[in-house]
Amino acid sequence: MNRELVRAVRERAAERREYCCIPQFALPLPFQIDHVIAEQQGGKTVPGNLALACPHCNRYKGPNIAALDPESGQLVRLFHPRTDIWTDHFEFQRERTLGKTPVGRATVQVMAINASEPLRFRLELLRAGITL
Repeated sequence: MNRELVRAVRERAAERREYCCIPQFALPLPFQIDHVIAEQQGGKTVPGNLALACPHCNRYKGPNIAALDPESGQLVRLFHPRTDIWTDHFEFQRERTLGKTPVGRATVQVMAINASEPLRFRLELLRAGITL
């Protein structure tokens, strides 16, 4: 992936994770460029298929593009940062990210967005007065 494309993805995301909104300055590890639809699933390395993700989100998401909604048990697609609006699918309840829709719930679960590490980072940001 060329530098210009990486810079464009980071700029578009305003240096925030596009899945759970933690800013880059809050984490010691650099963010990664995620293929929303993995290359092994036919996803291309183009701006419309790339998102800024932290190592935690990227590791848990892997090549997944769908998961089971924990509420209904139905198979649904995961959140797509290029075509979905974050606030349509998620909301914050203090440091926790809650899924408001089947897509949001499935994404929170499969990406372990409320695992102890992301929760700790979000709580520290809130305590420092930083709005998520």
